[in-house]
Amino acid sequence: MFNKVLVANRGAVAARVLRALNEMGIRSVAVYSEADAGAPYLEMASETRAIGLAPARESYLNQDTLIGVLRDSHADALHPGYGFLSENPAFARRVIETGARFIGPSPRWIELMGHKTRARELAASHGMPMSQGSGVLPADSGAALAAARAIGFPVLVKPAGGGGGIGMLPAKDEAGLLAAIERSRSMAERGFGNAEVYLERLIERPRHVEFQVLGDAHGDAAHLFERDCSTQRRNQKVIEEAPAPGIARGRVGEVAEQVTGVVRALGYDNIGTVEMLMGLDGSFGFLEMNTRLQVEHGVTEEITGVDLVKAQIRSAAGERLADILPDRLELTGHAIQARVYAEDPRNFFPSPGKLSVFRPPRDPGVRVETGYAEGRDVTPHYDPMLAKVIVHADTREHAIARLIEALGAFEIRGPKSNIPAVLEVLRSEPFRAGRVHTGLIPEVLGRKA
Repeated sequence: MFNKVLVANRGAVAARVLRALNEMGIRSVAVYSEADAGAPYLEMASETRAIGLAPARESYLNQDTLIGVLRDSHADALHPGYGFLSENPAFARRVIETGARFIGPSPRWIELMGHKTRARELAASHGMPMSQGSGVLPADSGAALAAARAIGFPVLVKPAGGGGGIGMLPAKDEAGLLAAIERSRSMAERGFGNAEVYLERLIERPRHVEFQVLGDAHGDAAHLFERDCSTQRRNQKVIEEAPAPGIARGRVGEVAEQVTGVVRALGYDNIGTVEMLMGLDGSFGFLEMNTRLQVEHGVTEEITGVDLVKAQIRSAAGERLADILPDRLELTGHAIQARVYAEDPRNFFPSPGKLSVFRPPRDPGVRVETGYAEGRDVTPHYDPMLAKVIVHADTREHAIARLIEALGAFEIRGPKSNIPAVLEVLRSEPFRAGRVHTGLIPEVLGRKA
């Protein structure tokens, strides 16, 4: 097992990893930018290091600085958290070149699965059910139009080099396609340093269902059931739950076993998430694979009792899956997570400012993960997520009620929060009935979201 781990992230992400390291008795190094000096997560670490100015490119994305801290601190592993450099194969290789271990998949898997069209080709070659799509679009507009005609309108233009909803643009006809491609390429270049885009068939009212997988360095792999992440705004997740409501367990289990078989055949060697779209006809199609821990991993932990951060660390240290996971994984109850953002609930635009009041719910049955505290500033430099609120109950109905109660008790003053909008969705008849899909939020709120 590792002696000391550098956590190359910030806020609630760093706090979550640091908690696992502390419980495992592993020393830790936390890093912070100028904007995060004095942040609560730093108190959880064995050591702390300043890494630069507030903008992420000058601190949390500065590979040279982070590698310098890794060497100087004599840490024997680095955990990238999620976001920032967690899916950067060049950074993972640099970590390994120092003699330390990168706590995540091998760089080759980050590279292969991080490029969306290469990941689709690889997954399809191993029998993964696929949604209809194209390869990387050439510069020639005629070829792009031909690719769209072959798929059939409407289509979705997507960046090949990254996810998170950035650069995903619909095109309902040929007139809108070329403008969508040009805009998506521009957004992809800014967001990922890669202007390549491709097309997918745009499925109407799809569900976003993802499968949590874990592999080891010895050729084994397993799934830890599924999560439904359909309740989104602007292609970014807001409410996640497990298990997925309204899908027969036999059907979702069949897909989970198929996904696991592909992951095992590939030789994938750490934590990951296979994301699928489910159409109105119940068909599943491969969307992408995230080669990292997910923001929503907590709902899986709640229904399985498996600490995924510890499991990820143990796998990276070379332990076998048979020793990491229980002999029999069982799904218990229902878990739901809401992401609380510093956003105006009317339009979901970021709302930075000082948290004059920040009092999360204190019910022992409610799990809150946050990197903030009262009096701290929410800056425009980073993602505006303030906290994750996770509840677990015996049934979905009871979990919804518990989450509504928890969010209603969450006191935030200073920045606006999205809590009023989330509560409106949770109380809506379609959500309660399990009729979730990626367009549910604007449908319930009656406005674009």
